[in-house]
Amino acid sequence: MSVQSTNLYKNLQKRYSRRINLDLNRINKVLIKLNYPHLVLSNPINILGSDGKMSVLTSLKYFLEANKKKVTAFTSPHLYDVRHRFWLKDKYISIKKIQKLTKIIEKTKQKLTLFELLTCIYILSAKEQNNISYNLVESGLLFKKDSTNLWDYPRAQIVTNINFQHAEWIQPKTLTEVCRQKVGYLSKKTVIYIGKQKPKTLKIIKNIIKKNPSKIVYPSKWMIQKKKNNYFFKNKKNIIPIKSKYIFSQGLIDNLGLAIQVALDLGVKKKTIIKTIPKIKFEGRVQYLRKGKLKKLIKKNEELLVDTCHSEASAENLYKYLKTLKKPLYGIWGMQRNKMPERFIKKFKNIFQKIVTVTIPNEPNALGANELKKICLKNKYKTESSTDIFQAIKKCSNFEKKTIVILGSNYLIGHVLSKN
Repeated sequence: MSVQSTNLYKNLQKRYSRRINLDLNRINKVLIKLNYPHLVLSNPINILGSDGKMSVLTSLKYFLEANKKKVTAFTSPHLYDVRHRFWLKDKYISIKKIQKLTKIIEKTKQKLTLFELLTCIYILSAKEQNNISYNLVESGLLFKKDSTNLWDYPRAQIVTNINFQHAEWIQPKTLTEVCRQKVGYLSKKTVIYIGKQKPKTLKIIKNIIKKNPSKIVYPSKWMIQKKKNNYFFKNKKNIIPIKSKYIFSQGLIDNLGLAIQVALDLGVKKKTIIKTIPKIKFEGRVQYLRKGKLKKLIKKNEELLVDTCHSEASAENLYKYLKTLKKPLYGIWGMQRNKMPERFIKKFKNIFQKIVTVTIPNEPNALGANELKKICLKNKYKTESSTDIFQAIKKCSNFEKKTIVILGSNYLIGHVLSKN
């Protein structure tokens, strides 16, 4: 991560509110003054849901580019470099371009939140690209009034796993309302893809969108099969082997499967998909750090694994993967206050030999290491607190063969990857 990128983002954070303020009026006023640049983008595809948006978007981007299509992408949040939110055909945006487009947006004299500003920067930068086939857009919070809910006729809308998150933003605080906020405001003239869901959630989703006239592709249209230690994607017409050295958990494989179904429907050939799967990597998602500064802190017989999981559903996904490992596991945990930390850490019962807690740096909403330690002790985990990620790793490392797992937050994993 460059110093320039870090300083740029810090400057934007000072000038634009990080507070979430769900209202499409502000961004629509800016887009009107900028002469509707979002409507120039060809084939926008929304990716929304609670968990799995990044891995679905990343997989689809790989498949479309392997099919010789030009793509832009907007993702959120970034892990350690703000430029990584903006993919423009064959490279990330430059710092100079972010600065230039920010000035153009500021000339509209409309007050925006930070996420709304970043959305506008993406739209203007994507508009400048030539011969773009698809524009992939990851939503932020919920979808009803998210600043990416801008198109009446998107090429597709992809709904990843939905679970009970962001209750502080909804009334009533129920899973049904979460689902309504996400899928009750989808386009009525598109193709809607629903990813793998728990049965109760899928039933709620079906009830909400039963009158939506869009074509709806439910998760029953495809499946992931496991034979011995091999995974396969299967629908009525295709059986596609999933061979990867980088994708480990069931949840990530399900997300890959959803992207495969969308890619096939967009005309990507089975042969292209098979060749592309081994190349796909999800940074920060059940990722082993094989080299780097932090990797050098541990012994040769130890492994370092990072995962951005921060919800109960994503915790369950990581837990299921960790259960397959045949070596001792130590956890390093940092988390934000509003992510239901006690319910989260309970998902790892009997998994970790010890949990070392850490405060996420530069995050006002982060729980302190000692606060997290109290939660661990309450739930009868062997635990220690640490002053920073370096001390946390040292407290886990010894000559015992093990895997050290860093988890609990996008922001923590972003910090870890930047330090590594």
